[in-house]
Amino acid sequence: MKNIIFHVDVNSAFLSWEATYRLHHKGGTLDIRTVPSAVGGDMSMRHGIILAKSIPAKKYCITTGETILEAKRKCPNLLLVPPNYGMYEQCSKAFMGILKEYSDNVEQYSIDEAFVDISETCHLFGNPVETANQIKDRVRNELGFTVNIGISSNKLLAKMASDFEKPDKVHTLYPEEIEEKMWTLPVSDLFFVGRATTKKLLNLGIMTIGELAKTDPVWLKTVFKKQGEIVWNFANGIDFSPVVSVAPPNKGYGNSTTTPYDVVDEVTARKVLLALSETVGSRLRKDHVEIELVSVGIRYSDLSYVSHQKRLKTSTDLTMEIYNAACELFVALWNGYPIRHLGVHTGKVQDCDFSRQMVLFDDTDYEKLSKVDDTIDVIRKRFGNDAVKRAVFVNQPIDHMSGGISREKRSVDYSKIVVD
Repeated sequence: MKNIIFHVDVNSAFLSWEATYRLHHKGGTLDIRTVPSAVGGDMSMRHGIILAKSIPAKKYCITTGETILEAKRKCPNLLLVPPNYGMYEQCSKAFMGILKEYSDNVEQYSIDEAFVDISETCHLFGNPVETANQIKDRVRNELGFTVNIGISSNKLLAKMASDFEKPDKVHTLYPEEIEEKMWTLPVSDLFFVGRATTKKLLNLGIMTIGELAKTDPVWLKTVFKKQGEIVWNFANGIDFSPVVSVAPPNKGYGNSTTTPYDVVDEVTARKVLLALSETVGSRLRKDHVEIELVSVGIRYSDLSYVSHQKRLKTSTDLTMEIYNAACELFVALWNGYPIRHLGVHTGKVQDCDFSRQMVLFDDTDYEKLSKVDDTIDVIRKRFGNDAVKRAVFVNQPIDHMSGGISREKRSVDYSKIVVD
């Protein structure tokens, strides 16, 4: 083959990493991967959903994304463990480190999966299957968790192959194997075919990937627009996307948070928006970029969602400028109903421009605001995010650095947990 692409996927990543940590670092004797178990959020913080589950838990039809209450109804004895994203990031870094020993072209697709273009280096380690088995065994023996590896000539087929029988397996899906190994699968198994598309395809009598592959592509495009063309190509194993080791620049920066209780007043909502603006602004400054577009999203207690956006007169990375725009949008958008989730998002990203266009009658000292933000960033980087906070957040239940991975998910106090 001209191209040799691996897709490497950690088996039940969050749960596997937690199991490995308990067994090798906390003196645990129970491998939670062998019993019905799941990683779940904190219900008291309204983050009570299943984030990952063990293979035995799948027998109870427990699914990622469902609520803990729903999962418990299916399996009353389900073992729940809290998320620990700080540890997950360390495991991911170690996992990616092994992959980069085999190729300098590794695309991290998510925290627990990656594409590896091994076309130029495979001959150094053996044939593709031998090389994949070597990587798989090293991850298991050195890091304590298992991966599946799919092998093909493009990313799509490699990803499909890695989803075959699990765990700790290597599978091939070369173009000549598509009819035998992929076309017999249900259409819902095809990458990029979600629940809504699956339902439409089934209603049209298209049950398998093979049936989709043999469907008239012109008709599919008429029915599904651009997505019709994409899924037809994927069903036929066609994918020209390269493995890209350098992530493209962000097109936007944003954070959102589910509040621990319904927000019913503007004062509290403004505090949440300020906390979100803090984290968004710090990310912009860290990447040396500015934005021209700010948007605010509101999810009400009935789960309905609304959003609104505005374009700024000049690009910025200042926390207070983002916050002021967010508040203006919020006031125009909020209908007074109880709020369970708020988000601040930005767009029109560009490289940092040190020259600022002057606005008539605007007497804001932007240079002073910039120095304050930079100073706060330095202090937090050196001493931690809690080293300095605005007075409005003192003795308040709202996290002054909200958004992204919530505080209770970043680490776990194992002194308060019984590890079997």
